Amino acid sequence: MYPTIESSVNDIVNAAWDIMDGIKVPKTEDIVMKNGGRRIEAAYLYADLADSTKLAHTMLPETTATIIRAYINSAARVIRHFGGEIRSFDGDRVMCIYTGDDKNKKAVRTAMAINFAVEIVIRQAIENKWTDVSKTYTIGHGIGIDTGEALIVRGGVRDNNDLISVGHAPNDAAKLSEYRGSTINITKAVYDDLDESLLIASDGHSRMWRPSDGRVALGAYTPCYHSNYYWSV
Repeated sequence: MYPTIESSVNDIVNAAWDIMDGIKVPKTEDIVMKNGGRRIEAAYLYADLADSTKLAHTMLPETTATIIRAYINSAARVIRHFGGEIRSFDGDRVMCIYTGDDKNKKAVRTAMAINFAVEIVIRQAIENKWTDVSKTYTIGHGIGIDTGEALIVRGGVRDNNDLISVGHAPNDAAKLSEYRGSTINITKAVYDDLDESLLIASDGHSRMWRPSDGRVALGAYTPCYHSNYYWSV
């Protein structure tokens, strides 16, 4: 019934992979369409605005769009400040990738700065602009971070395709961004690479993170750490 789909699937399934190791996040044109790939060690960060469905159903479209734009714009600016490579926007969510020896530290600093933007800047702007909105809606969000080896490939068709990241790091980071038990959620692999400045609060003794076995946040036994701390950029 769909001969072009059948032939294209057979081509994909039977084509040999052309995978290279890399140290930088590739651009779309760096990877060939037909089973090309780039293998990298990277930290993935997903930042996800909470309750956007409630916004869409209870607020004017212009109000909803303004809040979403404020969140995505702020997150993108922070990500670029800390050297992250933005690779996708999905409605009210943004995904970025960090590479290099300090990739996990940069990702966590990014998360805390985005949290500052939400808690201090955007929330106040909403209250100042719409006193009626702030009575029924409080902006919230979730950030997920995981680190590890990922395979980046191209998906789609000619003239309409993009990069896809395959591996536990992008998948777990996306899932952790949807967890609402805390704002910033990271795996043990990320936590174990952090220095004291990202583990101990400014009072010198309080821990910034609480541990969990990950079953609630990820649905699997993968140790995680959770925080609501924020820093200004």
